[in-house]
Amino acid sequence: MIQEQQMASQPVTIETLLGVAPRKGDTRLGLSYSILEGLPVGALDHLADTVAPNDSRFKFRLISKATLDRRKKSASKRLTSEEGDKLARIAKVFSFALDIYKDPAKVRDFLGRAHPMLDNKPPLDVALATGPGADVVINLLGRAAYGGGA
Repeated sequence: MIQEQQMASQPVTIETLLGVAPRKGDTRLGLSYSILEGLPVGALDHLADTVAPNDSRFKFRLISKATLDRRKKSASKRLTSEEGDKLARIAKVFSFALDIYKDPAKVRDFLGRAHPMLDNKPPLDVALATGPGADVVINLLGRAAYGGGA
């Protein structure tokens, strides 16, 4: 888990939230390539420990328990690109929100609270559902950062 003070004092990248090191000499597509090759199963635990440290079942909202058990037992111990993409999507939303709120607890509160501009759904639920949903949450956060309110 990333230390709360570290998250509040410096930018936290998507890679940091997933617990994967940026690849040396990589272009900006490094994370994309890592996802295509399969993120390590541990990326899910790393992200869950940061996004929902008090919710032991949060990771099963991202990947079912049965599927996660299979991934952990597989030879590669890697996630599929679709699973990795979903993790990266949530990490992107969390990272963007952290840039705005500067406090992981405030980010968790925002993501977990129903929002009137999201049909009274929690932003995390919207971001988990689809990529376009995550884009709407990021847009809402951007509005908050620039005076539009969130």
